[in-house]
Amino acid sequence: MTGTDSGGAGGAGRGTDGNERTFAALPPAQGRAFAQTWWGRAWLKALEDTALDLGQLKKGRKQARDGAVGAVSVRPGRITAVVRARDGTAHRSDVLLQQLSTEEWDRFLDMVVERAGHIAALLDRDMPPHLVEEAASAGVELLPGIGDLEPECACDAWDLCLHTAALCYQVARLLDEDPFVLLLMRGRGERQLLDELQVRSARAARTRRGPAGGEDAGEGSGSGDEAADGSAGIRADEAFAARDILPPLPPPPPVPQEPGLPPSLDTEAAPPPGIDADALEFLAADAAGRALRLLVDALSAGHERQPLDRELTPGQDAVRLAASCGDPLIAVRLAEGTGRQRAELDLAVEAWRHGGAAALAVLEEEWQPEPEALARAKADLAGAWEDGERPQVRAGVAGRWTVVGADVQLRYGRDGRWWPYRKVRGRWGAAGPSAADPASALAGVGAGA
Repeated sequence: MTGTDSGGAGGAGRGTDGNERTFAALPPAQGRAFAQTWWGRAWLKALEDTALDLGQLKKGRKQARDGAVGAVSVRPGRITAVVRARDGTAHRSDVLLQQLSTEEWDRFLDMVVERAGHIAALLDRDMPPHLVEEAASAGVELLPGIGDLEPECACDAWDLCLHTAALCYQVARLLDEDPFVLLLMRGRGERQLLDELQVRSARAARTRRGPAGGEDAGEGSGSGDEAADGSAGIRADEAFAARDILPPLPPPPPVPQEPGLPPSLDTEAAPPPGIDADALEFLAADAAGRALRLLVDALSAGHERQPLDRELTPGQDAVRLAASCGDPLIAVRLAEGTGRQRAELDLAVEAWRHGGAAALAVLEEEWQPEPEALARAKADLAGAWEDGERPQVRAGVAGRWTVVGADVQLRYGRDGRWWPYRKVRGRWGAAGPSAADPASALAGVGAGA
């Protein structure tokens, strides 16, 4: 199960041979969850499902949170760091992970080349669920499962100890930033993987063109894929997805710095009866701004993997409009048009600015979590703080917990995220963006940290 140790890694980057990377010690992680990405959480789940002693696991998490883990070395089959105990004693700690076989790597790389989106995701430091699921269907397990993480420590513990647990929690933070860390542990460095993908992409392109230089009978065949000299080309989406391992493409045209000016309706002729020129100008300006944002989003990395936005209801769109304008007269009209008091609209606007439609739903909807969701919420509350740090909270209705002795509240959303609320002048209002755990949500408003 052990990997090949490569010497000579230097600094917080890649070693000279590309098969070892060393990351400088990370600062303490107070007030934040260790893993933000789903693959980072999968790593921690494998750790937590493996541990026989949950007490050691908790101590290790505290050590990692306090910054006791030194520089982390990552190489095939092994991660290593020096971890200091509370008494200052330093221990070399290792965690081993089974490397993929040559056959498994071949299956994985062939699968990645088959879909341009897979290459684009990896180059964007992303590991989408469908990539991992398709790899598993091909018999290649990228993420560790129960029992896959094997600890070794100089403290001579026979099982997971607080030092190796602290190392695993620290590695979850590294995985959040770069899934290539996991692939290196499985046996291949980033440069080696990209070189192999380039070779396989070129081979696949030649296969599509066929022996005579023309497209095969599959998808994309026909004159539309041929250059002027009769040679077959490469689909634009595939070339763009592999832009970092193929010859460079010209950059896309620049995005405008600001939306275009809508037409002015200030003319000598009066508008027809029932037409509000000021309202039309405002809506035209809003449409231009939305169009620019849509363009920027469409050109951003990973846009094709993002879910489609749900269509807003008239009430939600009115809040969005109020949040985007600073004209009090328009705000008054929007409040009247949606049947809200002005103070209610102000609360809705504040919520929208913290999280859009999801935040607005948490403010306005009465939602009683189902037993399973309620159990997850209670587990989050129980495990978010270290011993003695948890604030006293009082459970209320609709997934709400109020901090005793403070005008601060936590609300649990339908998406499993936590939203901080504060009472001002007798009304509860959103006080910040959502967080994956309640401790981080409260830390954002200076409560319970």
